[in-house]
Amino acid sequence: MAAQLGVCQVLQQPLPQPPGSGGYRLGSNPARPEGWQAKNGETMTTALYWFRNDLRVTDNPGLLAACSSQRVLTVFCFDPADFREGDYGIRRMGPYRAGFLRESVLALREQLQGLNISLHIHFGPPGDILPGMIKKYGVTDLHLQREWTRDECLALDAVREGLPPGVTVHEHYQQFLFHPEDLPYDSFDDIPDVFTGFRKKCEKHVSVRSPEDTPARREAVFAPAGDGGLPGWEALGMAPPRADSRSAFPFRGGEPAAWDRLQEYFWESRFLSTYKRTRNGLVGTRYSTKFSPWLANGSLSARQIYREVKRYEQEVEKNRDTYWLVFELIWRDYFKYVSLKHGPKIFAPGGIREVERDWGASREAFARWTQGETDSDFINANMQELRLTGWMSNRGRQNTASYWSQDMGQDWRLGAAWFQYLLLDYDVHSNWGNWMYNSAVGNDPRNRKFNPEHQASRYDASGKFRRLWLQGTLFDAAPEAPTAIATPGELSAPGGEGTQPDDAPSQPSKPENTP
Repeated sequence: MAAQLGVCQVLQQPLPQPPGSGGYRLGSNPARPEGWQAKNGETMTTALYWFRNDLRVTDNPGLLAACSSQRVLTVFCFDPADFREGDYGIRRMGPYRAGFLRESVLALREQLQGLNISLHIHFGPPGDILPGMIKKYGVTDLHLQREWTRDECLALDAVREGLPPGVTVHEHYQQFLFHPEDLPYDSFDDIPDVFTGFRKKCEKHVSVRSPEDTPARREAVFAPAGDGGLPGWEALGMAPPRADSRSAFPFRGGEPAAWDRLQEYFWESRFLSTYKRTRNGLVGTRYSTKFSPWLANGSLSARQIYREVKRYEQEVEKNRDTYWLVFELIWRDYFKYVSLKHGPKIFAPGGIREVERDWGASREAFARWTQGETDSDFINANMQELRLTGWMSNRGRQNTASYWSQDMGQDWRLGAAWFQYLLLDYDVHSNWGNWMYNSAVGNDPRNRKFNPEHQASRYDASGKFRRLWLQGTLFDAAPEAPTAIATPGELSAPGGEGTQPDDAPSQPSKPENTP
């Protein structure tokens, strides 16, 4: 049966059933690991949890469900495909995000060790790794976070093809603020293409679910994994990033580091009380929360942040600034639902609005924009910050995206792919959704074009940000800064990172148990 499942048919299957509602039963040749025992004729249930973009042990419903089995082990795969050249001749992941991911996985392993749960770390395609583990350890249930974009679907399909008969796959929606089952819409197709309508209706009718508990510590470790498995930089095909003292994101990866940052920003410095007033800053660590890299790889959940905001509002103060952080979490949620609704359209040249435009694809323009050598010093400063640190402010992202697509007239997807390569906090839904939005092909009926000179005078009136990044470039060692594998030439409508194949449903149905 598994081999017959088509690409991304994950979207057509019902939501995962509650723990204990189904599972593996003995077949003619079940895989029985060393030490396997059945008592009173009952099957020993063994769960494998596959970590993907959910690298946390708290508020992880999938991990909690897996822990209802009698035995549990976990796995994370560094998929070589994630570090290779993707569409447009640009790597899918660069050294900044790769380094942050390595730190996050190591932190996850340490946390799981505290729960007596083993984390097996592998460098290889999940389709090659997981079926072997499932057979070796007699896994009856495979749990994972539910995804719906191309690469994630292809990875799951490859795993399904190698599964032995009788293994149950459980997929969990756990990356949202507003759970899909709670949305005030009958179908994903009913989600409005303008954010304000979505926000107001959800704020009125949807309650954010409470974060889930951490799994209880288990009596003993099943299938110890050891401390190996983390791929070196040479295996990833890149050199480690060089630290830059100017970076606005000097933090480490992992769930503990995420909570340290939240503790400092909310409870020690109380910067949340001024968030809306400072969020358009450009220099330093204090102007915004910097939660996005941890949110992107799932070291922190939106529901956890929401809960802490509400606690802050009760214990410290409630104002427009505290609300605005929730507003930004809803904006992040919205782009996930946009991708669920529109499928591959979010990677098409005309975006979800199907705008017809003759986009450029100039090598020379791409080189000037990526290296910070355009006619705008404000754009250049932002692009240098991205190139040398993997970080860029929200204000910078809006301006550089608008400049590339609307001022320079170049294919917005090429810019989105460059951001995918370099950003620490790359998230497929937010990245491509925001690029559509700022390129006049997405969720905005107006043509929102930014004037970089006006923006610089408003947000960098003293020139501090531009001096920080432009004066130092004469001394930066350019070869050490990450660059694309190849600068693309003329594009011939390639698919984006998350583009789904032709047989993938472009308009998935809402879960059957949705009200």
